[in-house]
Amino acid sequence: MTTHNLTARGWLAITVTVMLWASGFSGIRAGLQSYSPAHLAVLRFISASLTMAVYALFSRIRPPRWRDLPFILATGFVSITVYHLALNYGETTVSAGASSMLVASAPIFAALLAKFFLHERLRIWGWLGILISFAGVSLIAMGEAGGLRFNRGALLVLIAALATGVSVLLQKRYLETYTPTEFSAHLVWAGTLFLLLFFPGLPAAIRSAPFSPTLAIVYIGVFPGALAYITWGYVLSRSRISPAASALYTVPAFAILIGWVWLREVPSLLSILGGALAFAGVALVNTKGMEHKLPEASIIT
Repeated sequence: MTTHNLTARGWLAITVTVMLWASGFSGIRAGLQSYSPAHLAVLRFISASLTMAVYALFSRIRPPRWRDLPFILATGFVSITVYHLALNYGETTVSAGASSMLVASAPIFAALLAKFFLHERLRIWGWLGILISFAGVSLIAMGEAGGLRFNRGALLVLIAALATGVSVLLQKRYLETYTPTEFSAHLVWAGTLFLLLFFPGLPAAIRSAPFSPTLAIVYIGVFPGALAYITWGYVLSRSRISPAASALYTVPAFAILIGWVWLREVPSLLSILGGALAFAGVALVNTKGMEHKLPEASIIT
């Protein structure tokens, strides 16, 4: 993989990726108006899987090796099935903007897991960053609860962030074998297989739901759920520079803006303050906290 400055086309790909992933949080909230969290996840990832399959027909996505299938199934279960079920159930009570800020704490979980399972060295700046980030996460959770108590939905979104942290560790070795787009496609298909356990009742839910929530779910399946991984893979195939990865930390800012325009919701002032603290902690861990950077392809799952 080359290491050079991104072209204008590369920065356009980053912008599209950020905007699509940011819109996904509002799309979930819109879909939850008429669908259960489980049915939303199933419909979304059927749409994402079909989109990835069409893309695979016209590109050079290689099928996974047989020996990698158990690993891909396990990683797909964690990074797609567990992540999106937890996120969807969490967003029944947590705003789109606050959810995006909580999910953005995933690198903190990844750093802690790398410390204990991969024996990565965490410097004093890393521990300080983790403390700052968790203080921010606590403020977000209390802000969404409307007072000084912890919102259960926020806890579920944090479980989604933890799933992303686990996914980072699982992906680390295999991103040396597969391209980011190939690996994302394999994970989407694997995660969708497990989500099909929740398929019963979905056809009836589609028939009874208004068109707008259904369209929102198909949108987040096709665009944030599939095409954004393709544009991100395009970026990573041309550069591994830190500004490209750093750009992904603007996702919550755009998620708040999109949530305001689409759903007329904005996180509380306490949540926004907590988000600022959480990002400061993540930045500290990523810049000064660890001896080895975690894979850039895994920042968003």
